[in-house]
Amino acid sequence: MNSQKTHILSYTHNELKDLFQQYGLKRYRAIQVLEWVYSKKIFDFSLMSNISKEDIALLTENFTLELPEIEKKLVSQDGTIKYLFRYSDGATVESVVMDYDYGTSICVSSQSGCKMGCVFCASSKVPFSRNLEGYEITAQILKAASDSNKNISRTVVMGIGEPFDNYDNLVNFLKIINMKEGLNLGGRRITVSTCGIVPKIYEFADLGLQVNLSVSLHEVTDKERTAIMPINKKYNIEQVIKACEYYFEKTNRRVSFEYALISGKNDTDEHAMRLCSLLKNVMCYVNVIPVNPIDKKSAHQNSKNLSGFCAILKENGIPVTVRRELGRDIDAACGQLRRQNDN
Repeated sequence: MNSQKTHILSYTHNELKDLFQQYGLKRYRAIQVLEWVYSKKIFDFSLMSNISKEDIALLTENFTLELPEIEKKLVSQDGTIKYLFRYSDGATVESVVMDYDYGTSICVSSQSGCKMGCVFCASSKVPFSRNLEGYEITAQILKAASDSNKNISRTVVMGIGEPFDNYDNLVNFLKIINMKEGLNLGGRRITVSTCGIVPKIYEFADLGLQVNLSVSLHEVTDKERTAIMPINKKYNIEQVIKACEYYFEKTNRRVSFEYALISGKNDTDEHAMRLCSLLKNVMCYVNVIPVNPIDKKSAHQNSKNLSGFCAILKENGIPVTVRRELGRDIDAACGQLRRQNDN
């Protein structure tokens, strides 16, 4: 995006008031601009009819509301929409809009590409390009809402990239979408997913946000988890779980552990019992994910032990849900995002 101008989406209401004043604009212009952007989905200063021509000229000269371009848009049979967005420097990401009984949710990306190398995730198949700025993450929501004409009421940072590998921009994004003058998304309507960067889990917990934390676990021993998630070499399962316990202590929010069930790999009754042992004293949920293929060569098989696996967890007092699959026919389901325009 344009680096010569200041992006409006980078600032809270109070920050924008101070900034406008520095540029010779009245402080009340901040709330007017924010209303046009977040409520009316207007991203052209010249269309803001309650702002004087002189101030529009100042805004146009010094600020930008640039959004990414839609490179590609796919619509699933179930109504899920997948966008490939391209920023002005050529960086691309994918975002997914999903309808549920409780409202419309968007899965946004935090990086263009990913460094984590998880073997079951399509995002690891493309090179890391760069971190996204906070405003670039917010822009995904606004662009998708404007294009789809949907009222997006929930956000999951679970697309391409590891959010805690882009920590400062993630926090800026959360602050912006949470403010009442903006998207006004409460913490409980926001979920941040991580593969388990332990120091950042502690740092995030200390912010005291009411954001839902989701941790990709997917295995029950360090040897098995390291084989599919290289991050486990640095932060093992015990360290991850201790950090998640701290998160609950600080926020009173249960952590969700993601577990992609792969036939013959991590879906046996023994795996289920081991998972129960790991989590027996942890205030958490387990979100079981039917595994999704990421390409023809490495397509894993869905587990036939889904009901049995979940039953063991329930019998041992572990709250468990099975993720509803949306957008699989357009490669928009969990683990399938790859920021490519040829999928």
